[in-house]
Amino acid sequence: MKLSKRDFLRMSAAGLACMPNSLFAQTDMRAVTARVADIQLLPDDYGKTQIWGFDGIAPGPEIRVTQGARVQRRIINELPDPTSTHWHGIRIDNAMDGVAGLTQDAIRPGDSFDYDFVVPDAGTYWYHAHNRSFEQVARGLQGALIVEEPEPIDIDHEEVLILDDWRIDPETAQIADTFGAMHDLSHAGRLGNYITTNGVYNLAKNVKRHERLRLRLINASNARIFQLALEGLEGWIVAMDGMPLAVPQPVEGSFLLSSAQRVDLIVDVTAEVGSAGHIVQLSRDESFSQVAFGVTGNGTSARRGTPQPLPPNAHAMPDLGSARDIGLLMEGGAMGGMRGAMMGGRMSSMRDMMETGNFWAFNGAVGGMDGPALAELSRGESVRLKITNDTSFPHAMHLHGMHFHEIAPDGSLGALRDTTLLDRGEVRDIAFVADNPGKWLLHCHMLSHAASGMMAWVNVA
Repeated sequence: MKLSKRDFLRMSAAGLACMPNSLFAQTDMRAVTARVADIQLLPDDYGKTQIWGFDGIAPGPEIRVTQGARVQRRIINELPDPTSTHWHGIRIDNAMDGVAGLTQDAIRPGDSFDYDFVVPDAGTYWYHAHNRSFEQVARGLQGALIVEEPEPIDIDHEEVLILDDWRIDPETAQIADTFGAMHDLSHAGRLGNYITTNGVYNLAKNVKRHERLRLRLINASNARIFQLALEGLEGWIVAMDGMPLAVPQPVEGSFLLSSAQRVDLIVDVTAEVGSAGHIVQLSRDESFSQVAFGVTGNGTSARRGTPQPLPPNAHAMPDLGSARDIGLLMEGGAMGGMRGAMMGGRMSSMRDMMETGNFWAFNGAVGGMDGPALAELSRGESVRLKITNDTSFPHAMHLHGMHFHEIAPDGSLGALRDTTLLDRGEVRDIAFVADNPGKWLLHCHMLSHAASGMMAWVNVA
């Protein structure tokens, strides 16, 4: 039968009318290119530094959406190495989590991958490379992902502040090509010698006295633990790792921000006009301004009261009475005393481990994504995970796909987090509801440690 043009159009329209509406959904798949670029990272009297950056900048372009919105990004890989992108802290569909070797294949040079997911929680998050992340994040592959509350909060303005450190050769102004160095793998991780905020050393912002600011701090460093304090600013912690606190906590003294952690502060500018407020970094050698807020004039004539809590994100509460108990023993590293561990299905000596670049073990085995799961969990069950740091170094343990509560010594549940810092010799219990199906990574976010054995995963089905 020969169809006329009119018959063809009529039949096509009828067929399209029967197709599901989802096929007509509008998409906004924006391209972001991971590529090599030269930027002025050091002061102007130095040469430019070659970095790997999303769209050729470091930090990468800020992604800002409203709670419940859909994020669509096509990551195009123009790097010399395969890569992938993890959306840190987002309760995401497992296939979009961006863990090369576990949830997807790495994106080969010249290829791309489409990430498409909904952001269920308001808060401060970030995205970063998750293939050879100990190198790729250190070269600059990271950026902020900000999920705004549906209704505005009572502030004058906000600042997203990404803290990072870089290991730079001062003679060449280039990033030191010492990735995988034995000392970094076995000690405290890759620590830099040049500290920046938003890619700038000694970042300065102008403010007015009595202004109220929201400061979103993100630690994007490979391993540095920032000890921070406020000067000329009165502040409250209102969220940690994106999750709002039930009651804002006044900042008294200093606070720690480990690798991958975030903290949201609401601060009032109390410094006098003509002076400056500061976020101060404290260290054993000296303290210095991480960010300076120059006070250029008066804002309101009077101070506001204590800020209200941010709107909570809806999460299921774990039931400790029925929770499944799981243990995670961290061993190894320099000065750790571990003599060996299971590696590749057989018991290996510490010497054999070191020859393959492995220095750490979880529950007596070198961690990885190709071994068995740490736990097979039923969807919806409560889990109590006891983490023991039997090493000589601190570790920042990050759970993908879900958030957890730190359990206080009195048995109460602390604030929700996705990354917890354990000092050497410390033991911490965390609790969560395994309500997100898939294979979820659990690893140390001192990225050199993850690369040398401190990696596990859980399966939720």
